[in-house]
Amino acid sequence: MSTKPAVHRQLNIKSGVAKRVLKEHILYAKEAEEQQRKLDKLIANNADEWDVKSARRILEESHRMIKDSDNRLGKAVQDLRELVLRVKSQPEFAEDVELLHAEEALEEASV
Repeated sequence: MSTKPAVHRQLNIKSGVAKRVLKEHILYAKEAEEQQRKLDKLIANNADEWDVKSARRILEESHRMIKDSDNRLGKAVQDLRELVLRVKSQPEFAEDVELLHAEEALEEASV
């Protein structure tokens, strides 16, 4: 991975992965909030026991997906951080645009 195009390709791939997994994580969190509201509404309206159990299962699945996406996001951020640090140590990438984009993606996903 010593050539500039290969490094740019890896920066783009790892940046894209971090952005995509962050987006998934946010969507799963919104879905869990929505499912919690639905469950609360069912309980407040004294819905059938089956409906309440079904809503709880869906909510539990949403929480599992949040945990999974959180793990994948952590790995993606770690991979991108390692690559950015490795590339920053090479003088030929001092003012590289792709590196700057990767650093921005890293900053977004690290929050």
